[in-house]
Amino acid sequence: MAERRPELGPEMGCRDGDPVGQKQHLVCEEFASVASCDASVARRYLADNNWEMQRALNAYFERPVQEGAPGSCVDLTNEETTDSISSKPSTSENPQQEDGSTFSLITWNIDGLDLNNLQERAQAVCSYLALYSPDVVFLQEVIPPYYSYLKKRASSYEIITGHEEGYFTAVMLKKSRVKFKSQEIILFPNTKMMRNLLCVHVAKCGGLPSNIVDVWEFLGKPKHCQYTWDTQMNSNLGIPAICKHRFDRIFFRAAAEGSHIIPQSLDLLGLEKLDCGRFPSDHWGLLCNLDIIL
Repeated sequence: MAERRPELGPEMGCRDGDPVGQKQHLVCEEFASVASCDASVARRYLADNNWEMQRALNAYFERPVQEGAPGSCVDLTNEETTDSISSKPSTSENPQQEDGSTFSLITWNIDGLDLNNLQERAQAVCSYLALYSPDVVFLQEVIPPYYSYLKKRASSYEIITGHEEGYFTAVMLKKSRVKFKSQEIILFPNTKMMRNLLCVHVAKCGGLPSNIVDVWEFLGKPKHCQYTWDTQMNSNLGIPAICKHRFDRIFFRAAAEGSHIIPQSLDLLGLEKLDCGRFPSDHWGLLCNLDIIL
């Protein structure tokens, strides 16, 4: 039996001889297929995001949880501390592992809005942090229970958040390696999704010139870490269509003076399914290792 695709009618703006309308029709069809939504919903999200597929899909799948929805409250802090992060000594207790010539970071959209198996998934994320002990961690889609869990489990890190309610970003700084100086939150006045820009200033960084480099491109565009959102490999969202995007990226720019950093490797995290049959998030995490040149 042939798969039934979403029906897209004349309201999609497709007219004979109108190349723009025809292109929008095709984009709407693809969006509706990936998101399993109505054509009108697809058109609204695409129109709100200037007809850019990646931005529109990101906005659709990152809709905030409705307050008062069933199961919207999750307590992650009451389970026993038996997973790998509690048994691993903190970095501050192992100074021989500190290497002033290297620097590492992880960025990960942890999908805190998905409350299914959240406790096990949060434990898995913390186990990765314990395993790789990055100097800086950038997290997206953090929710208050997840933040409380991180504060309890990752005591060797200072955690700075972009908000305290709903869902928000967080930056984790290893206390033994990075000194927090200040933070700044830049509001997005037109956001409908509670988004802002969290800027954290640390003592490790010097002045910053204007040249910005995409780490993945700098390393030669390695195929093994090209896609951080892959519905073919990651089944958390249950999307039947195959959709691969590089939603998650790391950028850097060299210091104006003093020491410099040079990216050396980039790898995906969270590729193994948990006992619950799901992955830690619908996004893969990114682990980046850098050399510090004094």
